[in-house]
Amino acid sequence: MFVNIVEFPTIKKEKDEEFKEWFAWSNTVYEKFDGFISRRLLKPTNGEGSYVAIVEHESGKTFMVMHLSEEPKKHGQRTT
Repeated sequence: MFVNIVEFPTIKKEKDEEFKEWFAWSNTVYEKFDGFISRRLLKPTNGEGSYVAIVEHESGKTFMVMHLSEEPKKHGQRTT
């Protein structure tokens, strides 16, 4: 198993719901990739700071295929 941790930029309070909706929707895009296991959003401590996501894949290779695909670019990936 390969695990990647993604820290997102701080989300403004007025954009919080929009961000969570985007994250849930984007999971439906990424779950179609071979090797994808899960992608979970962790809330900031005490409602302050940045969201963190944990992405699980079968291997580093399957993760990189997803990460370097055109899908993240087309769908507004918010990671580097």
